[in-house]
Amino acid sequence: MSGTGVVAVYGNGTITETKKSPFSVKVGLAQMLRGGVIMDVVTPEQARIAEEAGACAVMALERVPADIRAQGGVARMSDPQLIKEIKQAVTIPVMAKARIGHFVEAQILEAIGVDYVDESEVLTLADEENHINKHNFRIPFVCGCRNLGEALRRIREGAAMIRTKGEAGTGNVIEAVRHVRSVMGDIRMLRNMDDDEVFTFAKKIAAPYDLVMQTKQLGRLPVVQFAAGGVATPADAALMMQLGCDGVFVGSGVFKSGDPVKRGRAIVQAVTHYSDPEVLAEVSCGLGEAMVGLNLNDKKVERFARVFSDVAVFKSIQKHLATLCSKILFDLEALTSGLATPDMLKNVWACKPTLP
Repeated sequence: MSGTGVVAVYGNGTITETKKSPFSVKVGLAQMLRGGVIMDVVTPEQARIAEEAGACAVMALERVPADIRAQGGVARMSDPQLIKEIKQAVTIPVMAKARIGHFVEAQILEAIGVDYVDESEVLTLADEENHINKHNFRIPFVCGCRNLGEALRRIREGAAMIRTKGEAGTGNVIEAVRHVRSVMGDIRMLRNMDDDEVFTFAKKIAAPYDLVMQTKQLGRLPVVQFAAGGVATPADAALMMQLGCDGVFVGSGVFKSGDPVKRGRAIVQAVTHYSDPEVLAEVSCGLGEAMVGLNLNDKKVERFARVFSDVAVFKSIQKHLATLCSKILFDLEALTSGLATPDMLKNVWACKPTLP
């Protein structure tokens, strides 16, 4: 496959192959979307607009991320009837979102015949600590990441496509850029490492060693990597492609703009011709008003991408503090009973938190 630009998973036992559907098949299905644009839609009419604009797939939702932010409340899997109607309206693949850790929502989505499941941080968390075991499903999964370690952990769980988390529904691409640069920067650093250093690096980013080594050998992630979260203009889409992504998710940026039809087509063209400034300039003209974005420096803006991590960090700190308190009580009891000296109190500070 050298020279084709196609990513494949190599090695014996790198990823567990199940009878339900081999992981290599799922990865191959995701590869079919490379170089394309995936658009969020909430009605069959929007799905048809996306297909006519040239989208390679659509994401069926009840509310686009901008509306989830504005309306609040609990965001769940879309109504299966809506997803079925969208599937009937288009000929391109249809994706749908499930809450993180909610494997029953994923089972339902698989049962109604969606082509891909996105285990998404945009929806309200169902499980604060665990993601879905994606090897238990026939269909491929998409998962978000903010860095290389998170991407490889999701791949170990069975994700056949990775996307940046960004900040969906903001029209602000800064977080997506941050996440892509983090992943690509770590991969560049990894490629220049001696093989002996990979063990420590894998431990540092909390990722499986075999996948870290495979990433080093390939010079990229072992699966397709898309950009998502805040893409609102053709220039945003081309930026993500030039940074090294294989394609782009566009949500609120299209259907919250002044002219969704024009903007959708322009973003598809921008992804196709991302390295040609003249084409980019041409397709960026006369698109109407872009969606009203959000300033992420505003503390009132909810950060979807950080929710799962913040919970995990809090629990890790909580666990560490419990251990610390136990040591303090143990040492104080030993000290007062005459079984220990003050030097034992130094052991209290030997325990350091390990954050995800």
